[in-house]
Amino acid sequence: MANVSVYNMEGAEVGTMELSDAVFGVEVNEHLVHMAVVAQLANKRQGTQKAKTRAEVSGGGRKPWRQKGTGHARQGSNRSPQWKGGGVVFAPAPRDYTIRLNKKEKRAALKSALTSRVQENKFIVVDDLKLDEIKTKKFKAVLDNLKVSKALVVLGEDSDNVVKSARNLPEVKTAYVNTINVYDILKYNTVVASKAAVANIEEVYA
Repeated sequence: MANVSVYNMEGAEVGTMELSDAVFGVEVNEHLVHMAVVAQLANKRQGTQKAKTRAEVSGGGRKPWRQKGTGHARQGSNRSPQWKGGGVVFAPAPRDYTIRLNKKEKRAALKSALTSRVQENKFIVVDDLKLDEIKTKKFKAVLDNLKVSKALVVLGEDSDNVVKSARNLPEVKTAYVNTINVYDILKYNTVVASKAAVANIEEVYA
């Protein structure tokens, strides 16, 4: 089992914690992690872009001029793609970009991402992450104590003050255990989690 240090909100080490190998000590599957990131980004796309092809634009019913003898290049329609107001070649049409992974793949990718963060010493456990008021300055001070800037902060329950205090920090994202995902774990330099959140992750994903 991997051992990680546990810090308090002042940045002082107050103990250690053993992480479950079933979640934080798996073999990292880079292919699955890549698939999970691609799927998440693809599933965010709306797929609502649309342009008209030459079959859909109005006009162009008759030949602009006769085939021969005018000195012009031959034309069959004034709505061909080369004309002003003509249709678009291979125009985009509404489509569904969804990529689906099954539950086992999603779970394995998440475990791989968490394991990679532990292996790179970019997983910080805090004994308790709670604020008695909504104050961005106080939460920023906690991150400074932990020597963290760009971070994904994983919280246990009843952490509304922390969530609201972190909203104005552009390089910080807060998440509860049931909303963490592979893309966010990899996007942010460090994962900061409370002990309660770690226990919850092990309970849910083991």
